[in-house]
Amino acid sequence: MPAPTAPATGRPGFGSATPGFPGQRAGHLPRDPDPSQHGPQRRLRAAFGLLGPRRERHLVDADALAQLALPVGDDGLILGIDPANQPAVLGLCRPTRLDVVLVGGAWMAQIIALRAAAIGVRVAVETARPQLWSPMAQAAGGGQQAVTVHQVRRLAPQGPSPASPVLIIRDLGTRPPRSRITTQPWQSVLTLLPYLGPTAPRLLSNADVVGVQRISPQEAEVVGKVMRLGQDNVTALPSLSDNVALWCTQKHQQYVMTQPTDAENGLLGAPRRMD
Repeated sequence: MPAPTAPATGRPGFGSATPGFPGQRAGHLPRDPDPSQHGPQRRLRAAFGLLGPRRERHLVDADALAQLALPVGDDGLILGIDPANQPAVLGLCRPTRLDVVLVGGAWMAQIIALRAAAIGVRVAVETARPQLWSPMAQAAGGGQQAVTVHQVRRLAPQGPSPASPVLIIRDLGTRPPRSRITTQPWQSVLTLLPYLGPTAPRLLSNADVVGVQRISPQEAEVVGKVMRLGQDNVTALPSLSDNVALWCTQKHQQYVMTQPTDAENGLLGAPRRMD
């Protein structure tokens, strides 16, 4: 079917007479000579078309506003559950620095790495034990390099961004060397200490968050002094279960039990404090 063509004498709507629109002025729609012939007349709003249906306004008393609530939880990595059986969340992806120290085993650090990769965080592991991390890194991304393993002092800048946050895990023993890669917006650093060494007090005091698994009574005294823990927490640290850690700052403390999923259990094995 041939496409419709405009009349040869003039341009419709720009001054020419167009069939079916008698008396049309240039740039104007024709007036309806008898609106009553087309049903009830509806008002027009300039540039907004026809008025919609009218309804009574919905009003809420001021006393009822308190009942309107939408529960919103924290966002981040789920470490486990707290004593109230509620999710314990660690916000790794943030526009501010986050320096984490974990005094514990590689099992807990690898759980954190897997869960960070699951929420879209790029994980880079700087370690002197690549044989411990490589199998987990190969299985973590499902064919993609969500977790990468690097030799000591061979970790290049990762280029973090809001769309691609980074978690750097440093597994370098009790005396980790200083790194050129530091915390910055959208890049968090987790330093794993198997137990406390001579540099531990400095690392603990400079950390934003500290996680502590089971340690000796002597180590518990050091952690308690640096992190300002109460005596009940100092006493409890040497008797924690393999999947329980005390996560704390110098103002807040919270025990968290990490329960591995079936996939995590199959890849990493049962919870354990020592490697």
